Amino acid sequence: MRFKFLLWILLLGTSLHGQGQIYEPVTWEMTSKQVSANEYDLIFTATMEDGWTIYSQFTDDNGPVPTYFEFDTGTHFTLQGQVSEKGKKKEGPDPLFDNVVVIKYVKSPVLFMQRVQVSDASKPITGYLEFMTCDNERCLPPTSVDFSFDLAKAKKAEETVAADTPPTPAAEKIQEEAPEETSIVLDETPEPSGILQPVQWSFAKKELEENLYELSFTAQIDEGWTLPSQHTSMDDGPLPTTVYFDEGPHFELVGEMAEEGKKKEGPDPLFNNAIVIKFVEGPVVFKQKVKVLDPNTPITGEVEFTSCDDERCLTPQLEAFSFQLNDANTVAIGNAAAPIDGNTIDQTIETIRATYTTPVGDCGVEDVARGNSLPWTFLLGFLGGLVALLTPCVFPMIPLTVSFFTKGNEDRSKGIRDALIYGLSIIVIYVAIGLIITGVFGATALNQLSTNWVANTLFFLIFVFFAFSFFGYYEITLPSSWANKSNSLANKGGYLGIFFMAFTLALVSFSCTGPIIGSALVQSATNSLGPFVVMLGFSSALAIPFTLFAAFPSWLNSLPRSGSWMNSVKVVLGFLELALALKFLSVADMTMHWNILPYEVFMGLWVVIFAAMTAYLFGLFRFPHDSPMKKLSPTRGFFAVGSLALTIYLVTGFFTNELTQSYNSLKLMSGLAPPSQYNVLLPEPEVDPTIKAKYPSFTKCANNLDCFKDYYEGVAYAKEQNKPILLDFTGYGCVNCRKTEEHIWIADKVRNNIQENYVLISLYVDDRKKLEEEIFSQPRNKKLRRVGDLWADFQIVNFEQNSLPLYVMMSPDEKVLAAPRGYKEGIDDYADFLNCGLSTYQSSK
Repeated sequence: MRFKFLLWILLLGTSLHGQGQIYEPVTWEMTSKQVSANEYDLIFTATMEDGWTIYSQFTDDNGPVPTYFEFDTGTHFTLQGQVSEKGKKKEGPDPLFDNVVVIKYVKSPVLFMQRVQVSDASKPITGYLEFMTCDNERCLPPTSVDFSFDLAKAKKAEETVAADTPPTPAAEKIQEEAPEETSIVLDETPEPSGILQPVQWSFAKKELEENLYELSFTAQIDEGWTLPSQHTSMDDGPLPTTVYFDEGPHFELVGEMAEEGKKKEGPDPLFNNAIVIKFVEGPVVFKQKVKVLDPNTPITGEVEFTSCDDERCLTPQLEAFSFQLNDANTVAIGNAAAPIDGNTIDQTIETIRATYTTPVGDCGVEDVARGNSLPWTFLLGFLGGLVALLTPCVFPMIPLTVSFFTKGNEDRSKGIRDALIYGLSIIVIYVAIGLIITGVFGATALNQLSTNWVANTLFFLIFVFFAFSFFGYYEITLPSSWANKSNSLANKGGYLGIFFMAFTLALVSFSCTGPIIGSALVQSATNSLGPFVVMLGFSSALAIPFTLFAAFPSWLNSLPRSGSWMNSVKVVLGFLELALALKFLSVADMTMHWNILPYEVFMGLWVVIFAAMTAYLFGLFRFPHDSPMKKLSPTRGFFAVGSLALTIYLVTGFFTNELTQSYNSLKLMSGLAPPSQYNVLLPEPEVDPTIKAKYPSFTKCANNLDCFKDYYEGVAYAKEQNKPILLDFTGYGCVNCRKTEEHIWIADKVRNNIQENYVLISLYVDDRKKLEEEIFSQPRNKKLRRVGDLWADFQIVNFEQNSLPLYVMMSPDEKVLAAPRGYKEGIDDYADFLNCGLSTYQSSK
């Protein structure tokens, strides 16, 4: 039995990774039709692939995102009424949205039309539309499409430009009806395939008074992704969302930027439980007031941001903007607004791109690891149920209950059947508790409770309260009237009576099972099905003994007699509850920056707790409900020695590794103790001054490994040494990068291989250090402001992905040696990966 399960700690998660696929099942065409001298119909036509749908403007927003049209304000036109819509429509409950009634279009084409009255046709009518699309299994995140109708340059229908693709049959149908149309000005810069883009930006302005404007930056976030707040700390967490304005004398910022949206603050397991402030769903709106001194000069700049899901964070990205204040229509959105007025750079390396998809070697192909935490959650609950069986509230009930089913029935099969119903009733009761908790709070609220600093402080106090209850200083019981009422219903007999017998057991055993159930529910709350699954495991462990002993009554003779040993079980659980309470206090400590539980203090308290448990088991002291121990039984002695061994093991967590110059992180304490870098005693590692003098980016990376933080310096050094390169795309806030470094790179056969045979180049894509001057990426038309922007650009243009980590083995002449690798657990797999690259390089020389 693994000790972590007894502590109710299990770090739930998966390591799902791989290159993403970009779906674009809906294309849009925009046309205009002149209906009178100064009136036009603006027509938006959606064409969906078979099996995909889009949603009406008027569908319930408790379900999918309705199709929405936003026109940039202007004095040169006025909207006549609302946007109308036409197409093959279906209305009814949708299982994708918990049977919320939705209005959707199931067949192409779908037409949306807005009539406008135009006073100045020389000025374009601009804006954007937003839509969501789903098939029978999944929905894609809301997508925005910009539009611009240049009515002064209207052309014939056959010259219509589609928003995303060449004209389709739907467009031809519109052309037959449209005598005049606009050119469509698109504002989309295509990204390479495999690039994840879970955040979409739009920009707007609002005149508050003369020369005073409010600029709005709105982020729509794909489901499951988050956007860091501008106020989150980047020291240990993700890159804060930041709006950079290009300086100029034509405007002044008024006050600080405000932000609005559904926000969450608390420890984030992606960043070693550092406190993170993030937005968990869109829209998120950032607002900045500006005083305009010269309305003829646009206000330009960029939004810098990253985005994370439950498993990874993407490289920081930049989104350019330009606000033209002397014309209410022109708000340039996206990359097209960024002027290329500085140095340009093209980091494309043809040898890398040529060998990325077809490496020099044919080994090292990685299978995507897909984890599943629910079986472990079930096992967590099952082990909790087994422990509950040993408590004095439950254990004595086994022979009493079984004898009721076997002795009271001449028909042995009926007794077994009744016992089965009794066991199933136990399962139903406890599973119902899990379902009720999930239903009342919801999966998101449960997850927020498990990471919120206020909730964790409360959990700390509750668990200490539970611990002293187990120590025997007081009892936690439910009102006796509840048990009496349930017991009276149980006496009625029949199946209903059997059910209430099980319910009575749940009530009277609460003083022992309550703390165990509470602990399990808290730890399982990170998964939407966690409370259900953990209670299924817990109740199954409780129910099985009653059923088995009813079927085989002779087994009862093998059970140990009730006695003082059950009190000892409760005391041991009390020590475990006390240790677990410190875990919650640690989360609160990191949240509030109290600095009271750094690594050394936390580990020291755990050593004290388990040393005290060892002394108790050896009989050196006792608690109020304990009777004097005449002699040490073999079983108690066995657990005492095990507790002593565990205490000694915890002490080894204070040992330091001379190679890594850090604490030896104990695998057993992964996810329990604070990160080892949260300490007060360890010095910083030193670097080799000779190499540092020649290559300024040379430094010490994870596990005291020599590395370069500049790609070009690292390649130059690799050519000097004639060694292959291990290219490590990483981030200061990348948790899967830290897992690889702390649990895989630490192994001798991995660390020694990297140190001796490779030149390690670690490119931190979230490095905040500013470049000497801003440059533009020519392939991506992106402004690069910081070192991290440079390496993120390098990753995207050469490897066509932006997820972390990414490990690439290359020769000094920049040829990829084997299939690149993302995050995947397993020391042996990683060692084989390195050996594959090394053997390929040696054979190719």
